[in-house]
Amino acid sequence: MERIDPRSRRDKFGSKINRIHSPALAYSVPWLSIMLASLTPFLPIIAPAPVLPPLAFLLLLGWRFLRPGLLPPWAGLPLGMFDDLYSGQPFGSGILLFSLALLAVEIIEFKFPWRNVWIDWLTAGGLTVAYLIGAALISGGAIKPLESTVIIPQVLISVLLFPLLARVVAGLDRFRLTRIRRIG
Repeated sequence: MERIDPRSRRDKFGSKINRIHSPALAYSVPWLSIMLASLTPFLPIIAPAPVLPPLAFLLLLGWRFLRPGLLPPWAGLPLGMFDDLYSGQPFGSGILLFSLALLAVEIIEFKFPWRNVWIDWLTAGGLTVAYLIGAALISGGAIKPLESTVIIPQVLISVLLFPLLARVVAGLDRFRLTRIRRIG
């Protein structure tokens, strides 16, 4: 008969007796993942038009939809400021657009408390389109019919990539909650 060590038993949420989740890890993973995504302009991608989606903004929305209480509405200020430092946008554009997006999500969730994948995807798609158009306006880009078609591939890639990034956020969420530390 095989003997089971009682110290190795876990419940379905990953906790053990005398162990809790690491608060430092639980609160830092969302912030650090969004900040790391803000560094994507340093990737060696050369394209004649903007095609790289705003990964930091999409991760911000992904974390906000997955864990609504984890990122407060004021989180758009420091995360947008960090994004402004590395994105090449004028300083303040990320602060404004991240903050407005978080406030818009708060209003949408207040008006429509029920949620599902399609509503989250539709909301993220609409906010991403608004973010990209707002970023183009703030950067001083000419918004003429011919020039505005340049961001269409970026918009399509961003909207279609959101479900994949939501899965990445879910994986990061599992990572941050499975790392445990011993009490006492």
